[in-house]
This record gives sequence, structure tokens and C-alpha cells, in this order.
Amino acid sequence: MLKIGDKKLINAWAFYDWANSVYSLVISTAVFPIYYAGLTTSEGFANADGKITFLGTLWNPTTLYNYALAFSFLVVAFLSPMLSGIADYSGNKKKFLKGFCLLGSLSVMCLFFFTGKDTLWVGIVFSILASIGFWGSIVFYNAYLPEVAKPKQQDNASAKGFMLGYSGSILLLILCLVLIETEVFGFFDKQFGSQLSFVLVGLWWLGFAQITYAKLPDSKKVSLPKDNYFTKGIKEIKKVGKELFAYRELKIFLISFFLLSIGVQTIILMAGIFGTILGLETLNLIGTILLVQFVGILGAFLFSRLSNKIGNIKTLKITIVIWGLVCFIGFNLTKETPNIELYFYILGGLIGLVMGAIQSLARSTYSKLLPKTEDTASYFSFFDVTEKIALVIGMVTFGVLNSIISIQSSVLSLAVFFLASFITISRMKKTEHVR
Repeated sequence: MLKIGDKKLINAWAFYDWANSVYSLVISTAVFPIYYAGLTTSEGFANADGKITFLGTLWNPTTLYNYALAFSFLVVAFLSPMLSGIADYSGNKKKFLKGFCLLGSLSVMCLFFFTGKDTLWVGIVFSILASIGFWGSIVFYNAYLPEVAKPKQQDNASAKGFMLGYSGSILLLILCLVLIETEVFGFFDKQFGSQLSFVLVGLWWLGFAQITYAKLPDSKKVSLPKDNYFTKGIKEIKKVGKELFAYRELKIFLISFFLLSIGVQTIILMAGIFGTILGLETLNLIGTILLVQFVGILGAFLFSRLSNKIGNIKTLKITIVIWGLVCFIGFNLTKETPNIELYFYILGGLIGLVMGAIQSLARSTYSKLLPKTEDTASYFSFFDVTEKIALVIGMVTFGVLNSIISIQSSVLSLAVFFLASFITISRMKKTEHVR
């Protein structure tokens, strides 16, 4: 068995980012949101007011998508604390990781059957299940970080994961772009090309995850009767909750992370739909998203090195300021803006610079702040729940403001959360591993 700090173990752990990041890019950000927006606003799908029918109710298509994803995040936020507590007691982190990965990858492949008005339920239901699978697996994946890398290695290990994720997702997105926009594979049908892309994402995610599974250690198992796991899991969460809030810096960091996650994740998830509403062509949208990924690799690398020099907290504060700038630029973009494509590319470049950086640094900073413990899944479930509840608030806020005012006002509202996050994280003091 590989020991903590072993490069082979760290590389195998980081490789799960290569496997699952194709969901983040192709399904959450690029192809599926554009596919969904194009389909639900097409003639014959939406009514004269641009509304669509789901569960007997008329919806703004973007708002429906917001609420569907918000529901999935709520499910993960509810389940992950209990499941992670059970995982810590039973030594089943790897099994939970595998289970959520299987749910997510199969659900993504089922999106192939979302083809029109009559199959809208397929798009909504399997979007929810795929999201639950992805975010559920992330809880247990993140929980392995303290078990594979030493504190001094965690910034670079976390960044390596994000860089691998960007690299893998770029490769698959380019292949999807070829499927959707060209006749290289003998056909040219944007809708069918998009459908095939969903199948490829599921196969990629499930297939490459096997490399990670082969190297990750099995956690130490506590001998308990099976019918006692759930009760013990709940008790474990309560215990960890009390411990967690006893650490001042950890508590402050979680609050700041909660606030910045409202903005970061909502922007990432809604970028494709925002571009579609601004009237950008699919090629320009996917081109911008590819730019985000390329710059994201550089950003994750540069900011991980910067954090080694000036510390995690100062580096995070720089990224938060740049995210606030993104909100103000987005607020000022409309269909009538001259050279809208150029501005959208600039916006994409800024997002790419800080997207991987802030996610990578947040994960490693939290890991460094943890007390010495074997209950890593339980601690990381709090980290995950914080992010999921933030996503629920972000998606609902975005959806409500978009339906009653405009999508630009939704973007601007996110700047408030970045400001609050900056003020909160400024109250943190230096610790042994975080400065």
C-alpha cells in the first residue's frame, strides 16, 4: 500500500479530477446548458411568452434549470453529512465515491434521450441525478486529500488535480466541438452531436475513475453491526460539528468560503446560458469556455506558487477581488454592446485566471486548517454542505432576479457576496500551516 506523501498516490488521487471534470465543463458549463437553452427557446417548445410547461406549470426556461440544480444541491447538502459520518465509521469512503460516480456517469449518458418538448422531463430529472452524483462523489474525493498528501504538499496536490481536470476536459470538449460543428465523423447534426457528447462524458468519467480507485487506500474500518452504521454516522457528524466550530479560524474560513461559493459556482454554472441570452453563437460560446480552461491551467499553477510565497489568505483575497470585477463587467454586457464577442472572451479570460485557483486554494486551505483526525469525510462533508447550500442560495437568487428584472441584475447581485467574503476572510489570523 502506498504511504501518505507518495507521488504515485497523489497522482492517482489527482487523476479523479481528470475523470470527473468533463462533467463540470461539458455538462455543467458548456454543451448541455447551451443545448438546453437552444432547445427550450426554440419554436414549438416555448409559448409566445417564452415560457415552457413542466409539471403542469409555466416556467421561464432559465429559472426552471436554476431551480432543478438548486434542488440537486439541496439533496447533496442533506445526504452528505450522514453518508460521510457512516463512511468514517465503516471505512467505506471509496465505496461511496464509486457509488456516486456511477450514479452521475450513468445519469449523464441518459441525457442522450432529451430530444424535445415531450422528453423535457428526461433533461430535468437526469440533470438533477447527474448533479447529485457529481457533487456527492466530490465529498469523498476531497476527504482523501489529508490521507494522500502531507500539509506542505496539499496546495500543490490540490492544484495538480485541477490542472489535470482542465487538461482532460479540454481534450473532450474539443472532441465534442468536432462532433457538434463538423462532418469529420461522417455526419453533421448539432443536436445529435450534442447527444453523443453526453454519452462520451459518462464513459470518460466512469472509465478514468478506475485509475484512481486502484490506488486509493481503504480507510480503517471500525467493527460495528451493520444496522448501527446510520446511528453512528449521525453521532459522528454531531461530534465533528462541535469540534469544528471550536476552531475560530476554521469557522471564519467556512463562512468566507460559503459567501464566495455563492458567487463562484453560480457564475460557472450560468456562464453558458448567459452567453446564449446575449446572443452569442455556439462556436463563440464554446470557444470562450475553452479559453477559460486553458487560462485555468495557468491560473491554478500561478496562484498555487503565489500562495507558497505570500500565503493562502492573501492569495485568496486577490482572487476574490478579481471575481468581483467579473460581476461588474458581466452586468454591463447586453445584446447591443459593440464587439460583444470580444468582451465575452475577456470575461472568460478573467474567469479562467481565478476559477481553478480559488477552488484549489479553498480545498487545500480547509485541509490545512483541520485538526489531526481520522474523521476526514465528516469534516469535508461540512465543507461540501457549505458549498451546496451556497449554490442553492446562488441559483435561487439568480433565477428570481432573472425572472423579475434581468439576467444582468442577477450577475451584479453576486458581487455583494464576494464583498462579504473578502471582509470575512480578512478577519482570519495566521496559523501553523496557513498564513
